[in-house]
Amino acid sequence: MAEKRDYYEVLELKKGASEDEIKKAFKKLAKKYHPDMNPGDKTAEEKFKELNEAYAVLSDSEQRAKYDQYGHAAFDPSSGFGGGGGFGGFGGFGGMDFDLGDIFGSFFGGGSRRANANSPARGEDLSMLLNLSFEEAAFGCKKEISYNRVESCEACNGSGAEKGSEVETCPTCKGRGTVTVLRNIGFGSMQSTQICSDCGGKGKKIKSPCKACSGKGQVKKTKKLEVTIPAGIDEGERIRLSGQGNAGVNGGPYGNLYVSIGIRPHQLFERDGTTLHCELPITFVEATLGAKVTVPTLEGGKAEFSVPEGTQNGTVFSLKGKGIPYRSSPKLRGDMYVTVSVEIPKNLNQKQKELLEKFGEISDIKNYKKKSSFFDKLKNKK
Repeated sequence: MAEKRDYYEVLELKKGASEDEIKKAFKKLAKKYHPDMNPGDKTAEEKFKELNEAYAVLSDSEQRAKYDQYGHAAFDPSSGFGGGGGFGGFGGFGGMDFDLGDIFGSFFGGGSRRANANSPARGEDLSMLLNLSFEEAAFGCKKEISYNRVESCEACNGSGAEKGSEVETCPTCKGRGTVTVLRNIGFGSMQSTQICSDCGGKGKKIKSPCKACSGKGQVKKTKKLEVTIPAGIDEGERIRLSGQGNAGVNGGPYGNLYVSIGIRPHQLFERDGTTLHCELPITFVEATLGAKVTVPTLEGGKAEFSVPEGTQNGTVFSLKGKGIPYRSSPKLRGDMYVTVSVEIPKNLNQKQKELLEKFGEISDIKNYKKKSSFFDKLKNKK
């Protein structure tokens, strides 16, 4: 397996970037590598997954703090920090099972002790990506999602023991899950705390493990949910679903599920917050003489506006209230900005060419403001 790249490097940012910089970088790169923009491109698909994984961590202040301190090891179960899974793989970003008091105690013979192994602990949070169409994000919708999570075993109610079987406190560690070891080191002694080998750190012993969960008290299941997507949601935003993450231990509450939003590109429109941008081709005649033109709207209709005589290529027109709904007030909408692109005709027949030639003959330099200004500047330079 290839080594993970630094998340800041993935988003082309420096460590210490602001939340706004992280969001802008993600939106820019997500659009560049989105599968819909790169059909069949496996490299772009992998980069898109890598972007979402990086954004899921760096956009969450708690997960970012862990990453800044420990790097990828913060979410690697084998690293000893207690992290698990990862983005999109339906793993969690759980808290680190890591007690600084135990480290100091191992060197100085004192310090705090690990919390009781039988204490309730909250389950890990999960993250997943949900891709929406441009219109679904703009106007809101309901989407069914499916993901894997850890749930409390129904057969044993999370105890890990077969019904009727006893669960006893580990006699070796007295339920703490750890034992204190005293070692002589020649000039004195050193005290350290270790995981209890008798119970594996659980603080309890099960005589007859539950067959459904093999004594773990938890099972992996596929969960289906209907998620309400609010109108106006933007690329990179997250929806928190409380209690839909992994199950807690020892009766602790479930973690949360965070759904990160991706938006598929639109063929005609681009979005900037609540503002829509669209490029509208118009003819040379419409731009010259002026005309009423129509432009498609996001909801599938059409809007009409007037292009004045002598409209230049690149002129921008504003259509009020034709943009994206505001999250705070869905009845209010941003504006749509239409940039006109004057199309020069091609493949003219002989008659069309003759008419244009006659038009050119009777035209005056005063009809062309930019051209006239250009030559005036040359005269002044001389």
